[in-house]
Amino acid sequence: MRKTGGKGLSLARRLYTSRTLGLALGLVCVAAAIRPLHPPVWVLVLMLFNGLLWPHVAYQWARRSPTPYHAEHRNLLIDSFMGGFWVAAMQFNPLPTATSLSMMAMNNVAIGGLRFLLAGSVAQLMGVGVGLLIFTPAFIPATSPEQLYACLPLLTLYPLALGWICYRQAHTLGLHKRELLALSRTDSLTGLLNHGAWKDQLEIEFQRCQRHQQGGAIALIDIDHFKSINDTYGHVAGDIVLRQLSRILKQNLRAADLAGRYGGDEFCVILPDLPLDSAAQAMDALRDRFATLGYEQNPALKVSLSIGLAAFNPAHGEATLWLNDADQALYEAKTTGRNRVICRAENDPRLGANRGAQIVN
Repeated sequence: MRKTGGKGLSLARRLYTSRTLGLALGLVCVAAAIRPLHPPVWVLVLMLFNGLLWPHVAYQWARRSPTPYHAEHRNLLIDSFMGGFWVAAMQFNPLPTATSLSMMAMNNVAIGGLRFLLAGSVAQLMGVGVGLLIFTPAFIPATSPEQLYACLPLLTLYPLALGWICYRQAHTLGLHKRELLALSRTDSLTGLLNHGAWKDQLEIEFQRCQRHQQGGAIALIDIDHFKSINDTYGHVAGDIVLRQLSRILKQNLRAADLAGRYGGDEFCVILPDLPLDSAAQAMDALRDRFATLGYEQNPALKVSLSIGLAAFNPAHGEATLWLNDADQALYEAKTTGRNRVICRAENDPRLGANRGAQIVN
């Protein structure tokens, strides 16, 4: 996958902030180490350019590049090269050298992991080599108090800033992940759970009922003659009917109930801890409300629902059998006149194991 465009610009913006702060603090550290060496003017000018102007040049260079992501990787290698160059210019003063190299290594790891750390290390070595060719090779073994204090801002503030940037990025990625997960579990037209997500919730509810020996009910809802609606009034009208049903479900179900679109014109509802009689009353009230809805675009359009209800059955070994009971009840509702609620429940064990059917209309 090509990492360009928006992603590259986002990386450039993040690095612009960290590079501006890091190089400004690094300028203080390097300047304190170089000042006693009485460098030529061009070294001071290069140092000021690298510490104060380069972050802005690098950002504009990346922003105007057709591939900002790759441009920023190039800029980071330039940062590493210049870091190695300043190490040689400082004559390997221990604390400024360790501070500069470790801060760049931390930045490279945060951006590209081990692979980019190695690439940055090679760029640093090249910078050291160029520096040794320009400056007289020397080693200063002692760090003065002034140089120590000049390194402290880079050692303290830059890791804090980089950590905050990484935290914000991780937080944003977490939000995007949750949004994508929600989208993958939601039906785009109705906003309800999609088929797979609702089946997952059914399995969870079935296991909960088994563990706690508590009842509940599930409902399968079918829009009567939905194909005729599409054929007569058009698919736009059909979509409006589907959204109307989802709206009615959201408005009339309890907070604990879970509604989904099972597929096409079929909807499904989990009704936890609700006796079958109460579930039947709730579904019949929903059926009545939906039947009274009007449609401005098609005033002649009237739509009814067929609903199959099934109570939790402790004798079932899997959730699909519970769903099958509701499906059979829905089939009865559609074959016995439609526009009604049919309930399926186990009779009292003392009376035998035959299922009972109840019609509500």
